Parts: sequence; C-alpha cells; structure tokens
Amino acid sequence: MAQKGDQLDQETFSCSICLDLLKDPVTIPCGHSYCMNCINNFWDEGEKKLPSCPQCRRTFIPRPELLKSTMLAALVEQLKKTGLQAAPADHCYAGPEDVACDVCSGRKLKAVKSCLVCLVSYCEKHLQPHHDSSSFKKHKLVDPSKNLQDNICPRHGEVMKMFCHTDQKCICYLCSVEEHKGHDIDSVVAERTERQREMEVSRQQIQQQIEDREKDVKLLQQEVEAINQSADKTVEDSEEIFTELISLLQKRSSDVKQQIRSQQETEVRRVRELEEKLQQEITDLKRRDAEMKQLRDTEDHNQFLHSCPSLSPLSESTHSSGISIRPLTHSSSISIRPLTHSSSISIRPLRYFQDVTAAVSEVRGQLQDILRDTWTHVSLAVTEVDVLLAQPEPKTRAGFLKYSCEITLDPNTVHKRLLLSEENRKVTFMDQHHSYSSHPDRFTNLYQVLSTESLTGRRYWEVEKKAGVVRVSVSYKNISRSGEEGLFGNNDKSWSLRCLSDGYEFYYNSIQTSISGPLSSRIGVFLDHRAGVLSFYSVSGTMTLLHRVQTSFTQPLHAGVAVGYADGESAEFCKLK
Repeated sequence: MAQKGDQLDQETFSCSICLDLLKDPVTIPCGHSYCMNCINNFWDEGEKKLPSCPQCRRTFIPRPELLKSTMLAALVEQLKKTGLQAAPADHCYAGPEDVACDVCSGRKLKAVKSCLVCLVSYCEKHLQPHHDSSSFKKHKLVDPSKNLQDNICPRHGEVMKMFCHTDQKCICYLCSVEEHKGHDIDSVVAERTERQREMEVSRQQIQQQIEDREKDVKLLQQEVEAINQSADKTVEDSEEIFTELISLLQKRSSDVKQQIRSQQETEVRRVRELEEKLQQEITDLKRRDAEMKQLRDTEDHNQFLHSCPSLSPLSESTHSSGISIRPLTHSSSISIRPLTHSSSISIRPLRYFQDVTAAVSEVRGQLQDILRDTWTHVSLAVTEVDVLLAQPEPKTRAGFLKYSCEITLDPNTVHKRLLLSEENRKVTFMDQHHSYSSHPDRFTNLYQVLSTESLTGRRYWEVEKKAGVVRVSVSYKNISRSGEEGLFGNNDKSWSLRCLSDGYEFYYNSIQTSISGPLSSRIGVFLDHRAGVLSFYSVSGTMTLLHRVQTSFTQPLHAGVAVGYADGESAEFCKLK
C-alpha cells in the first residue's frame, strides 16, 4: 500500500509535460498544474494557436498570466525532504517511440527487458520475478522489442522454436509435423549458432577488408602529401628556372641596348666633329669671300693690284671638298675624300641600326620555334603524372572501343616504295619509287612507316592486313631510319607482331617469340602507356589475346606498320566507331 501511495504522490505532483516533479509549479485557469517553464514553452511553440491546456485542451483568451503556486512549491519541497525524488530513469513513462511494459495498468512505464519465452515486455518492477524466481531462470531476456509477436506462429499461436531449411523460415512444433513434415528441420538455436558462425567468418573478412582499406587510405593520404610536396617543389623550381630565363633575356636586352647607345654616341660624335670642321671651313670661306668682294669694289686700281697678290690660294679641302657618307650597318663609318670639280656632299641611303633589329627578330623566331617544339614535352610530362593504380584492361571489344583513336601515317617517315592512301591510313608496297621529298625522318631501306600521332595514356586501334606479311608495331620516334637495327622489333625501341599466313611471331630487341592464336586479318592493339601494358588481339567475332607486354615506357610511342616485299602487299589502320 505504501508503494501505491508513493506512486500516487508522484503522479499527483508530477508535470504531465516533462513527467518530472513540478519545478516552480503554476496552476492555469482550468485547474491543472505544470512547471512554469514547461507550460510557457508549450504555449510559445504553438504561438500561432490559442493557449490551451495540454491535458483538457481548454483554450484561454487572452493568454493567462502565470504566477508561482507557493502552496504546491512547498508541498513538492516537503516531499523531496521525505525522500520522494523524481522518477528514476528506469521508471519513466513510455513515450510513443518506447516499448511499453505489457503488465502495467493505466499509464505504462518503459520496458527494460523483453522475454522471448513469455513474449512479454516488462518494466523494472514487473521484471523482478524473473530475477527472483527459479521458474524463470531459463527464460531468455533481451533488450525491449516491439516485434515479439513475430515469434508467434500466425497459424497455431505457438512460439516458433524450429527452423525449416527447406523453406528457409521459422516454424512452430505443430508446423513441423503438419505442412513441413519431411523437411530439413532444426532448432532455431542450432540455426542461430550456425548462422552466427558464418557471420563471424564474414565479419572477419569484413574486418580484414576494413584493415586493408585503412592501409589503402593511409597510402593514398601519403600519396596526396607526396603529390602536394612534389607539385610545390616543381612549381618553385619552374618559377626559378623561368625567372632565370627572363633575367637572361632582360640582360641580353640591356646589353643590346647598351651596345646600340654606345655605337650611337660614337657615330654621332664623329658626325658632329665633321660638322664642326665643315662649319669652320664655311666661316673661313665667307670671310675670304667678303675680303674679295671688298677688294673687287675698290676704285683705286693701284690699291687693287697691290692687295690682290696678298690673297692666299684656297686650300685643297676648301677648293674642292666633297663628303661621301656610305651606308651604315652595325657601326657606321664616315670618310672625307676630295671630289674633283665639286664641293657638294653626296648622301646615299643609310641602314643605320636596322640590321640589329633584324638580328634580334631572328633570335625571337628561334626562341618561338624552340618553345613550340619543346612545350609539347613539358605538357606531356605534366599530364603523365598519375599515382593511382592502373585500371583493369577491358574484357570486350566495346570496352576497348572506349579508348579508340584515329591513326594517320606520317608521309615524312614512309619509305619511297610505299604508297599512302585512304587519307594516309593505308600503306601499300609498290614496285616503284614515289616522289617523296627528302626528309631526315624517312626510312631509307626499310619498308615501314610511323604514325603522325604520338601515343600516351590508354589507346586502342585496329590494323587490317590486306595482303602479304605485315608487322603491326609500336615504336619510339627516335628509332634508326636505316639498317637492320631499324626494323620494327630488332631493337629496344620498338615492339612488333609479325602476322604471317599461318601464324604470328612477336619481336622485341631482335628476340623472336612464336605466338599461337586464331588467325584473323584484323589485329587490335591496346596501349596503357602509364601502366606499361601493350596487348595484341586477334579480332574476329570475338577478341582473343595473342600477346601482352608488361614494361616501362620512357617516351611517347608511335603506331607503326611494315609490309613485305611483294607488289601489292598492304595494311590499313581502321576507322573505329
């Protein structure tokens, strides 16, 4: 009875919102009491609605002014002093998301355990007999569950303690002797044990995978750090190199400017000196002219004759001084030479410093050519940076076609007895020479040709053998252009599949490897430059791997093909869709 009284006191002095003992209790006009903060928050959350009582739903207009109930506060404090506290966590009332005690009457408490034998959920108080009585010792207690009824056979209402392997479902004993008679049946405990064992094996595998993935993640994190450090260092080094180049160009510009100004000063000084000399001669000539004019105008004949012999003859430079200014190149020169019967200055067209501009312009063109020709290698070196693991090689032709590329043959490399056609995709041996221009990249005594395109990354192409013996190859561009050492496959710069009428042979560095596989007129070539993979396939209805090379490519590759010596032997790089 005392326990019931305590529960009644607890319910009487508890807030129905927080389910705890009243704190700063207030009583609203309908007579129900709440914690002041609880009812204020309740009304604040529903501010667009009329204030109402959470229990009786009565509304109030206007919102009531709340005052602390001193009598209720005193009673609550007195109860606390006598030992009554807020309901322990295990005795809290069940909410909508909680599992409720099936034994509690009225307002139910939260369940703390569910019994798989009783198929009932209990609060702490009603669970006590399972702890105290030996009759319940074999009952299986689990965390509170809302799905206890799933353990009851819907047909017989019995607990399903059996498992049918045939139908893969839990059944009760009556099911095992009726519709599941003759089936492979075991207890749910045994099935649980077996599945738990399998689960542990799976968990070990998962844990191993987790460990492996964590190692991979750590490796990738290290790679990120290495990439960032390498990129930062490369940017720093590149900036330093380009700064040095810019500084060198600026120094050369300053040197040229200084040389031009120095030569300008020298030549201007020489011209000024000549100008001053000529001005002095002009002054002297004018003075002499004035003296002669004065003498000419005198009326005294004796004075004229007396003074006339005293006039000295004109100097050679004054009498016949001619100046010839010749064209100037990098450093102009001025010469004064006597001109017979002439006192004029002969000026011919001058170039002055125009040749310097032409020379600097030529340097600019050479630098532009160097940057254009070498920048491709810089860009390629950047794009080739790839630290992730190589992707698996495709398994189907459709997968290979995702990496298809169009190959055209380079007319500057083709032997003069090979005819290019079909937009430079087909090559045919002819018993005559063709009028190709001379070029250092041309094969001279080898009937083969390289592609125009350089190949990196993942690439796929196909070659159709039209007639004769064909070598389907890849090669570095710097392969020899003459001699047996330049033949595809006879060096360490090229890899070649020789397609015969009755089989295949693979060549690398003059080493021959016989290859077996279905004969086909079409050969597929797959290149993964970064992974160092080169694969040759026989392409017909299906794709059959003929030979795969695993190496490390150090330069961009070019597709190549060599044909035999008979007139009309040919091969064509296919257009792929």
